[in-house]
Amino acid sequence: MPECDNPLWPCAMTGAAACLAGISGISVVIHGSSGCYYYPATLLKAPLFGTFILEKEVIFGSEDRLCEVIGDLAKTGNRIAVITTCVPAILGEDVKAMVARYEVLLVDSPGFAGDAEVGYAKALSLLEPAVDPARPGINIDGACLLDPFSRGNVQEMRRLLSLAGIPVGVVLCDTSRASLSRLSPFTLGTNTDFRSNAGEYVGGTLGFSPLKKTFGRIGEVIPEADGAAVLSEIERQEEALIHACDKYLRRFNPPSVVIFAGSAYAGFAADTLKHYLDADIRGIGLRNPETSGLPPHFPHEYVASLSRVKDLIETHAPDLVFGSSFERSVTGNRGFVGLIPPLRGEVRLAPRPLAGINGTLSFMEDVLNTCMDQKVRQRNTYS
Repeated sequence: MPECDNPLWPCAMTGAAACLAGISGISVVIHGSSGCYYYPATLLKAPLFGTFILEKEVIFGSEDRLCEVIGDLAKTGNRIAVITTCVPAILGEDVKAMVARYEVLLVDSPGFAGDAEVGYAKALSLLEPAVDPARPGINIDGACLLDPFSRGNVQEMRRLLSLAGIPVGVVLCDTSRASLSRLSPFTLGTNTDFRSNAGEYVGGTLGFSPLKKTFGRIGEVIPEADGAAVLSEIERQEEALIHACDKYLRRFNPPSVVIFAGSAYAGFAADTLKHYLDADIRGIGLRNPETSGLPPHFPHEYVASLSRVKDLIETHAPDLVFGSSFERSVTGNRGFVGLIPPLRGEVRLAPRPLAGINGTLSFMEDVLNTCMDQKVRQRNTYS
């Protein structure tokens, strides 16, 4: 049996919940203990239901408790999705037989089945998204509730598609259950770690270079699209970014950095920092073993423990650390920029993007402001 060996990153059960909780018309039931419920509930900030099984159910079986919860939810008219957790899976309960009397989508995705991406992909495959060739527009992919930038990514891509005169098809996974059977034929990505593989993929949107290629491709597959409007804005905003970075580099040396993230965001951060600030990318600690979103020339490894995070930071002694609250807890006096969940201890109300034009600008704003603040603090320390 596989082990749940990455305490820094959400498990398959949480990934499945992140997928399903983004679909309106589905009631998501976490079949497990209170801890298995409260972790995704607090991280996703979405309505979830739980069976909250206790010692009694572990010993005598959890069927009555599960059916009680499902019976109450059946009155709402929503499709019910049950996600199994480690305890009923280890006990070997036949959950499928338990819920046979109800119309339930059963997602066998206990924590030890893998990381969040595994559970997300499994839940999405069970929803069976299908393309409607007659539906206009482009789907927005990679909108996962786990991602603190997801809402901002979707908002930014809606803006850019509107600028190009293209309607939005379906947002995966932030849509209605009915729309899953009517996807547009083409799809662009915002976070390829949570890619659906639905529709013909036209490209990613993390960084100016991929964005240019994607909207160039969109102009090929949708002739009526005004990709030139988006390309013109990219050119204008990139000039402003280059000016800001050059101004910084006239005063300070390029920063040294260590990045902790999934491969998609890590690749974006490393490429952007290297291109515009000539940053010294000293190391990348990947949350997931997938490396398809990561340029091979950057040093990287899969990191699944806080002790290894601390080792990498101490070994490379960077000016800046990118990651989550875990990394921030061992960063010390170095600059820190939040990139992945969890991001505890800060208020995040506005939908900030990482994808699209404003995503790159927002990211580099954080970097430059953090770098300058770090220089000021260092100067005050030594004065």
